[in-house]
Amino acid sequence: MEYLPVTVDKSHLITIGERLYSESIELIRELVNNAYDADATEVDIQMTGGSIEVKDNGIGMDREGLKQYFNIGSPDKVLKNKSPIFHRDLIGQFGIGKFASLSACECFEVYTQKGDFAAKVTFDKMDWEKEGDQWNLPLQILSPDRERGDGTTVSLLRLTREFGPEEVIRKIVEGTPLKAQNFLVRFNGMRITPRSLSGHRIPFLEGSEFGPVHGEIIILPSSTASPAELGIEVKVKQVTIKRELFGLDHWGKVASRIRGEVYADFLPVTTDRSGFVIDSLPYQAFRRVMDKVVQEVDDVLKRLAGHKEKQRTSKALKEALHRVHRSLALNPDLSPFGAIPLAGEGEGMGGAGVLSKKLDQGEERKVQPGEEGKPGEEFKEPFTPKKTRKKSPKVKRLTPNAIVQRMKFGETGVSVCVDDFGENGPECFTEGTVIYINQQHPLYQREAKKQETYLLNVTRLMTQEISLMKDTKNPRLAFSRQSKLLRDAFIENPST
Repeated sequence: MEYLPVTVDKSHLITIGERLYSESIELIRELVNNAYDADATEVDIQMTGGSIEVKDNGIGMDREGLKQYFNIGSPDKVLKNKSPIFHRDLIGQFGIGKFASLSACECFEVYTQKGDFAAKVTFDKMDWEKEGDQWNLPLQILSPDRERGDGTTVSLLRLTREFGPEEVIRKIVEGTPLKAQNFLVRFNGMRITPRSLSGHRIPFLEGSEFGPVHGEIIILPSSTASPAELGIEVKVKQVTIKRELFGLDHWGKVASRIRGEVYADFLPVTTDRSGFVIDSLPYQAFRRVMDKVVQEVDDVLKRLAGHKEKQRTSKALKEALHRVHRSLALNPDLSPFGAIPLAGEGEGMGGAGVLSKKLDQGEERKVQPGEEGKPGEEFKEPFTPKKTRKKSPKVKRLTPNAIVQRMKFGETGVSVCVDDFGENGPECFTEGTVIYINQQHPLYQREAKKQETYLLNVTRLMTQEISLMKDTKNPRLAFSRQSKLLRDAFIENPST
């Protein structure tokens, strides 16, 4: 029987194993990453009620390799920062991960094979506690298993705590390089795959004086947003070290929609690999880059919110016009456009009744169906009611926020344009057959926040302007007409 000496003071081992890892399952992550560093292409994790086995097909270890394996603080990985076969960037730095098992089990065994050499080393905590400061691990030389081939198997025996399968898988997904080529990990026979999220993706690549910073931020749909696992995963050598918020904690609920990964291999990590040396120059440079990236994410969020709001407004306008069309068909005497055919009689959305754009040299081009919702430059009305109301200042140009919907009413049509006219501007006004609604008006802003009243408010404004088209000189009568139109617009099954 041979022995491997471990000369580190026991109090240091206690600190390393029990204090650094007592609240986590980092030991499983560390064992998988050791296999990655050993050029393994496959790692199999088997977990039963009382034991965990991590088996890899890496290059294995000979007698000298085992000595290095149990040599805490060995400079071997610092001097050799690439693996011999796949030239992988080595993840482990300090050689302390194996001692994380002190917080989870009473004994671990390391079986390894490399060529004609095969051996097993047993680390029994009970035996260790009986020894003095000088401690020797029993090394058992074995006959090589030709079927097994090169590789290492670490078995954690007599577990002192339980690990849930979901907990183990989550740690593997976050803390190991699953996206690397020629590398896969199985848990109880099932392959563990990298996490996949759907949403708006923002890839980025930025430089710093210490190296590149690259990755991808994902803005999740509101329906899949979750307060769990907030933040962006910061990875060093493809391994998640920590989730960082980068100021997202001040964004409110929208922070739950932000996920992503950022890679910065130059970042200095703490000894237990749970964080970064934040007062270092490389980390400060990294934060400056990420501040820029997060600002870009904020800009994209605002654009997405604007697009979503436009879709919501366009849908509400379409529904309101449909209801107004039906109400006018039921009340032809209240229509300024003449008799309105009922829906299904060849009338309705996208009909004739055009909105013109003024071109150079007095020419006009008709806005064709399908152009609704696009901002125009100048409107010229083809239809003028017999009785006109006092006009507001003519609208010369719409803003990029403008949303336009049209509907045919009899032989003509009406257009509704929702745009920005300032919070001190009118709530709504009409020019010819174009109804303008001011989305910056305080009343519109208030009602827009309430889904149940938003459609009602837009329909109210439309019926108000259409009633005034009928008779601008009698506001009281116009109000009475509007009340009837608005009521009939929300009758679900009107009798005709």
